[in-house]
Amino acid sequence: MKERMNKSRPRYKVVIYDCDGVMFNSLDANFAFYDSIFGHMGIKLDRSDKEMMRVIHTYANRDVMTHFFSDKARWDEAVSFAGSIDYRKLFPLLTMETGFIETLDHLKGHVKLAVCTNRSTSMDALLQEFGLADYFSLVMTAAKASFPKPHPDPLNRVLAFYGIKPQEALFIGDSSLDQQSAAAADVPFVAYRSDLSSLAVIQKHEEILPLIYS
Repeated sequence: MKERMNKSRPRYKVVIYDCDGVMFNSLDANFAFYDSIFGHMGIKLDRSDKEMMRVIHTYANRDVMTHFFSDKARWDEAVSFAGSIDYRKLFPLLTMETGFIETLDHLKGHVKLAVCTNRSTSMDALLQEFGLADYFSLVMTAAKASFPKPHPDPLNRVLAFYGIKPQEALFIGDSSLDQQSAAAADVPFVAYRSDLSSLAVIQKHEEILPLIYS
């Protein structure tokens, strides 16, 4: 594959990755994070509640709080408690997706690599912890954007950073928020282990390579 790639021109200039559910299986870590917050707020987090799980695993942190705590005083308390949690202690609960770093090794030097996530403050530390920081020239988080996904602002900021057109980027995500953000920004979208409407659906990270190289 590397020999073929060296002789091929990439179809895209930038490949953008969502984090949770794409780069990492973070279900246990996210559950532990919100279980702590909700426990503090006197609410039981129920793994069998699909809608509750969808929200905590895809929404930006403050949007999760807004969804569950409409009262401002309660919202303020939940956000404050969340800010006191050291997410780095939850890193052992995360598992990098199989084949991800090998795929990055194939792509590095051929295309630019970026992250676009609804995480807020833990992303840089997470990349350092798993030895991924040097792969990505831009890390766009909810804290750096005016509006988190599904708003197009995060992806638009990625496009502006690299000075490229939407069709020159490829965004890999796994949630409806990712798909909606990509559609709003007019960026081609690849669904990872999901049946969302997309340019393609991949089950393994290396399956992205034929989409990028002729």
